[in-house]
Formats: sequence, structure tokens, C-alpha cells
Amino acid sequence: MDDQTRVEWRDWGEDAFDEAAEADAPVLLSLTATWCDHCHEMDAKTYAEPRIAANINDSFVPVRVDVDRHPRVRDRYNMGGFPSTVFLAPDGTVLTGAGYLGPDGMRQVLDSVRTMWQTKGSGAGRVPRPLRENNPPAGRLTSDVESAMLGQLTEAYDEVAGGWGGSPKFPLPDALEFALKRDREMALRSFDAVSANLLDEYDGGFYRFAAERDWAGLQHEKLLDSNGALVRAFANAYLLTGKDEYRDPADRTVDYLTTTLWNDEADAFANSQAPGEDDAHVIDATDRSMADEPPVDDGVFAGPNGLAIEGLLTYHAYTDDERARRYAERALETLREDLLEDGVAVHALEGDAERDADGEPIPLLANQARVLSALTTTASVLETDALADATGVADATIDRLRDEESFLDGPASGAGLLDRPLRPLDSNVALADALLELAVLADEERYREVARETLEAFAGASDRFGVQMARYATTVSRLLEGPLVIRVAADPGTDLHRAALRMADHEKVVVPAAADLEAGLARVERGDQRSDTAETPAELSERVQSVLE
Repeated sequence: MDDQTRVEWRDWGEDAFDEAAEADAPVLLSLTATWCDHCHEMDAKTYAEPRIAANINDSFVPVRVDVDRHPRVRDRYNMGGFPSTVFLAPDGTVLTGAGYLGPDGMRQVLDSVRTMWQTKGSGAGRVPRPLRENNPPAGRLTSDVESAMLGQLTEAYDEVAGGWGGSPKFPLPDALEFALKRDREMALRSFDAVSANLLDEYDGGFYRFAAERDWAGLQHEKLLDSNGALVRAFANAYLLTGKDEYRDPADRTVDYLTTTLWNDEADAFANSQAPGEDDAHVIDATDRSMADEPPVDDGVFAGPNGLAIEGLLTYHAYTDDERARRYAERALETLREDLLEDGVAVHALEGDAERDADGEPIPLLANQARVLSALTTTASVLETDALADATGVADATIDRLRDEESFLDGPASGAGLLDRPLRPLDSNVALADALLELAVLADEERYREVARETLEAFAGASDRFGVQMARYATTVSRLLEGPLVIRVAADPGTDLHRAALRMADHEKVVVPAAADLEAGLARVERGDQRSDTAETPAELSERVQSVLE
């Protein structure tokens, strides 16, 4: 046996499945991520074992997929975490799957799958449930959605350790923001738990999650998307409380994003940072300063950059932090100049973008929703010219991804099960929320109606949504009640505009350069309510209180 035998990985695509069909062999799909410590461990301990590698090469068609670069593959074949080890028939259906496998476990699974294939062949393949049930159960939107989610959060709340649920423990920024307005005590105790346990006190930025209920067993990878979302969440907690204990974690994370995760060459944010081989996070500060910096994945992806831009601009809106504004503007320029093509957010800068046979970028719902949110936040906080790009993104998404009353994650085409439609709830909700903002900023009711229909498309199952889908309840509440809207007949950056941004309702929409008011005045609206106009920040605060009471 050649000690240098290695798994002969193929790229994801039709060629690999054609090869499997011709050889009458299963596909071994390995889903990995650059930030995934267990993925690297499985490469070193399992796939690097020569006999296992030879076994795989002889009897399977091995395909390696980076989940950040191929999110549609990730969402169809994820076995509950990474690495995911998935065995497929040549038609893309799933034979069986697992997570991390050590050498002994892999040998057993390889033998089992080989026997299954010899006995049943493609007949053993199955289509995962989310791809079998194409249409979600629709229903009527009522205030019960909000109260039911608050009940879910109350029931799942950890009175001892803070946060929600048992193990593993995730920060859940959408749940933090939902609770912030509806049960402040529960929310702030959970914010405290997240900052006390997941914030890297040395370098800033939040770790991805903790393996145990008491926040022990930290997983030290740091991802751009979760950090961008947590900057926004902690900024909103600071807005509500005025306390530095919520501003400081946001500030430390802004510092982390604009240093460690800043890609100077691309002028945008890098995707993630791995834990590092020696796990420098667990040593003391003196030794840590001497340790090698954990590796950073410099890939620039549209969706995570959209989240980071939104987080930094939200922080800037409440603090006037110039660093946050400056880096948000730089990433935004890259996003608008290099990652937007006719309203479609190109998934990745450079060679990691998915494109169709004509070379056109493939629209992905998560990217479209996150980029749209970044653009509406830009229009509210920085400059109204961003509305043109925002409407372009919204219209392209509606035109190309809307199917009946909801949205697909991407075009139903491609290798494996990519030709099966998938309607991800989280991305549908994120898009609906962004469309509600756009409807107010652009004064276009049609976007509000699309948002309503999208939310209604999932309403029949809303009583079963867990705390991780708190944003659904937030968005339904904003739709039914109407968001608090502050119209300011002044340019972004003026005292009146800055005061409007700092009014303590983080679910509000601020509309600068409002055309229907006399210059220098502001008005507060909610549903059918209209306040008197205000000329000063103090008067505006009084008008907001009068509408909220």
C-alpha cells in the first residue's frame, strides 16, 4: 500500500455525478468549511489514512464542497453540522449520512454503504424532507404570532445560564432583538450571557457557539455573518439602555471586523477565522500575544458583507463612530461596484461565484435579502442614493426567485438535488423584513404587499417555529402594526436626522430627505397615526412618545 495514497477529490458538478452513473458507484460528498476545526481533524485522522483513501477511491466518487462557497449544496445535504459526510446515489438522492467520522467509524460506514449499494442500488436513495414538501402551509397573520413567539422564548429561557435552550448554546441575535422590545429583563440577561461567554476579550469578536448549556466548550471559530448580526444586536441594546456594557462588546467587535477580518486587497470583509491549530484562545494574554494568529479565510461573500455593513452602520447611527462608518462605506463600495450585476448579488468576489451557463450570476435568496437590508440601512443612515440599488435588488429578487407566494433559495437547476426547489424560511423572512423597510423608504406599497404574501405563505406553521425564528414574529408585528416611521426633511447627518436615528425603538424606519415635509421639519407616523411636526431633537422626542403611548 502506497503511504502517500490520498482521496482523489472531485469538484461539485454534473461531471462527478456522470462519473458515478457510468461507474455505477455512490458519491461520497464531504461538506467542509475553512473555519471548521473538526473538518481539518477528519482530514488529518480519517481521510489521510491510506487504506481508507484507497477504499474511497476504488468504490466511490468522492466530492469535496466548501459550504461557504456552495450554500445551495450545504442547505440540501447538511447532516446537522460540519463536517457532513453524505453518501449519494448518482441521481443526487441521499443514501445515508453522518457528521464527523473517525477511522473506525468511516470503515464501518464505507462497508455498510457498499453493501447497501450492492443490494438496493439507487432504490435506497431518498429525497430529504424539505425538498419533498415544496409548498409551506399558508395561513392568516394575527397578533398571536408575536405572543406565541414570546411564549416560546419564555419557555426556552435558561434562568441559570442566560440565553435560550440547552446545548449547544448559540447567541441567537434575532431572538435577542425580538426580546429586547418585548421582555427587556430576559433580553438583557441573555445579552449579558452572550457577551460574558462568547466575546473574545483579547482580540474582540464573538465565537460561534458553546457546546454546553452553561456556555462551556467554546467553539473558537469566528464568522463574519454572526459577528455582523451581533454588532447590530448589541448596538440596539445600547440604544435602548444607554449603557456601555452593551456598547463595549459592539465596539470591540467593530474593531475585530475592521482589523482581523478586513481584506485590504478586496476592500471588504473576509469571511471567517478558524480556531487555529494550537488553540491560542485558551492561553493567557501574555502567551497569546506571542502565539501565531489563527488563519483567516480571505474569501469575500456578498451576504456576510451585507450583514457586516448593516451592523456597522447601525452602530454608527447611534454613536457617530467614524471607524464603523468608514469601513462600512468601503465595503459598501465594493459590494455595489463589484458584487452587484443588474440587481443580482454575485455570491463571491473573484473565482468563488456561482454562475449559469451564460456566465450570469446565479441569484441566491440569502444574499439578496442581506444585501437589500444593507442598502436600506444605508439609505436610512448615510445616503438616499442607495435606494436605486435597493429597488434594483428587490425587483430582481421578485422577478427571478419568487415562486407563487414565497421565494426559492435559488434557481431550481444544477447538479444533484439542486434542481429541487427549496424555500428557506429564514431567508424568506429576512427578505420580507427588508421589503417592509424599502416600502417605507421608497414609498412603494407593492413591496409591502409582497412582504405580506411571503409571511402569509408560512403562517400555517408559525405556531411550530422555534426561538431561532424570532425574526418571523418581529416582521409580522412590524407588518400588522406598521413600523414606527420618522420622516425627516433634512439630509443624512444633520442634527435632526441623527436625533431621529437615536429614538429608542430599534424596529423604526427613519426616512431622511422626506419630500412631503417643509425643510428642517420631522414627523412621526405609525399606522394611521400622524404626529405634529417637530423642528428640534427635543420636540421630535416628544412626538415619538406621543405616538408610542
